Amino acid sequence: MKEKTHHEISELDARGLICPLPVLRARKALMSLHAGEMLRVFCTDPAAASDFPAFCSSAGHVLVETVTNESGDDPELVFLIQRGG
Repeated sequence: MKEKTHHEISELDARGLICPLPVLRARKALMSLHAGEMLRVFCTDPAAASDFPAFCSSAGHVLVETVTNESGDDPELVFLIQRGG
């Protein structure tokens, strides 16, 4: 039997949604994952830059990476979150 050598990252497209919807949708998506699994969230709400770190801290998840993509009409924020235990 072949062993998995990589972990898939689930993705959530929250572009165009405004606070608190990106965090609420991420919370729901994270609940379907196992501890240690990853979720990548794409959103365009500027408030998400402060909402996601606060959410991860209070919910026990790890905010692994935050990337701001300035190419295009609306700046896009991309969060990589590891589900906590």
